[in-house]
Order: sequence, then structure tokens, then C-alpha cells
Amino acid sequence: MSRIGKKPIQIPAGVDVKVAGPVVSVKGPLGKLDWSLSPGLGVSVTDGQLVVNRLNEDRQVRALHGLTRAELSNIVEGVTKGYERNLEITGVGYKVAVQGRTMSFNVGYINPVTYPIPVGIDVKVDKQTLINVKGTDKRLVGQVAANLRAIKPPDVYKQKGVRYAGEVLRKKAGKTGK
Repeated sequence: MSRIGKKPIQIPAGVDVKVAGPVVSVKGPLGKLDWSLSPGLGVSVTDGQLVVNRLNEDRQVRALHGLTRAELSNIVEGVTKGYERNLEITGVGYKVAVQGRTMSFNVGYINPVTYPIPVGIDVKVDKQTLINVKGTDKRLVGQVAANLRAIKPPDVYKQKGVRYAGEVLRKKAGKTGK
């Protein structure tokens, strides 16, 4: 049995969990998220706990048991506390601006790079160089942060570009003269 999968998920006060067939809906103070269960998995809600059960012992079902429990745990935490990632832009003249649901990056390219902000994500920009990505879905927050970093990844020589806050970069030495 999966060690992660057999752990029950504590449901905090103010969070409502509904199971309708293969769909688990979790509603909390920050929003509502749904998760579709894979065939062969079931969910039961008892005494303020959410438990993921296997209906059979197929190899694929065993593999998805722990994953489903972890995803549901992330959903419960997301609708109660939310998730956030911080990014910073380093480089002379590099900046970012938010206009409505679109971000505009000036990061050394000829034209500004635009990025549409997906539904369910809140983005705040401080001092034109600090980006705060918030949301209830952990996967979506991480994917948006990765997409923003991919616009201009940090250079290994001068370390200019978009990076995660607190990310330690390996700096390469430049060419040595004769």
C-alpha cells in the first residue's frame, strides 16, 4: 500500500468537500477547485478527513494512489491558504508592467514580450522588477511562474534575466585573456 496514499487528509473548518461520481469538488474561503479521479480510485469523507481508497490492485491504480492523495491535499491547502511564487528581474533597463490581464516585459529584446495572465491567477508587480504570482491551484501557479522565467532565463555569465526569488545561480567565468 502506498505510504503517502493511505494517509488521511485533514479537512479544515470552512472547507466543504463534495464527491459526485469521479469528481471531487473542494470549496474553501479562497475559491473552488475540482479533481477528476482516475478509474479504480475512490474517495470517502468521514469525521473531517478525506481518505483515498483503491478499488482494485492494478499496477496503474497503485501508481496513481499516492499522486491522487497528494493532489487532493494540495487542493485543500490551496483553497484555504493559497500558493504564491515570487520572481525578480535583474538587468539594466529590464522591467515589467501589468495592463489588465496582460503582462508586458522589457527584457532586452527589440519588442516588448507580452504574456496573458490565466484565469485563477493574480499577479502583482512591485518596483517594476519584483513579480508576485498567487493562486489556489499549485500546478497553475508553478506553471505560470515557470513560463514567466522562460521569457528571459538568467544568463550564466552576467546573471541578467527573470529568476525565482532566492534562486542561487551558478556563475561561469568569462574568457581569460592571453
